[in-house]
Amino acid sequence: MSNIRITKQFNFETGHALYGYDGKCKNVHGHSYKLSVTVIGKPIADNSNVKFGMVIDFTDLKKIVKEEIVDQFDHATVFNKNTPHVELAKELQARDHHVILVDYQPTSENMVIDFANRIKSRLPQGINLHSLKLQETETSFAEWYQSDN
Repeated sequence: MSNIRITKQFNFETGHALYGYDGKCKNVHGHSYKLSVTVIGKPIADNSNVKFGMVIDFTDLKKIVKEEIVDQFDHATVFNKNTPHVELAKELQARDHHVILVDYQPTSENMVIDFANRIKSRLPQGINLHSLKLQETETSFAEWYQSDN
C-alpha cells in the first residue's frame, strides 16, 4: 500500500520576546500562530479495524498536538531562560501569568524544531512526522521537514 500524507491545522496565540535582537521583536509581543502538522504512513488495511483506511485518525493527531503544543503555548508568553528575560518571566509568573521558559531563542525557527520533537515522541508506531509549518504572520513562516533532518 502507498504512503499517504495527511495534514491537520491548528491555531493558537502566543507572546514572546527576542532578547538581544536589533529590531522591534526585542519587545514583548504576540502572534496568532497557525501550525500545519503533516504525518506520513500507510492507511490501515485491516477491514476489521475501526480506523480502516486511515493513516491516523485526525482526532488522534489532534489530541497529540493539542496536548503537546496548543494547550501549553496558547495564551502563554515564551522567553529564553538563559537571558535576563528570566527576571521579567518571574514577575509575570508571580502575577499568575502563563510563562514558558525555553532553552532557546523563541523564534519561529526554533519553536518549530521544539514542536517537531514533542510531536514525534507521541506518534504511534508506523506513523512518522513528515513536516511542520509554523506561520507567525500571514506572510512569514518557518518549515521543518524530516527529510532535511
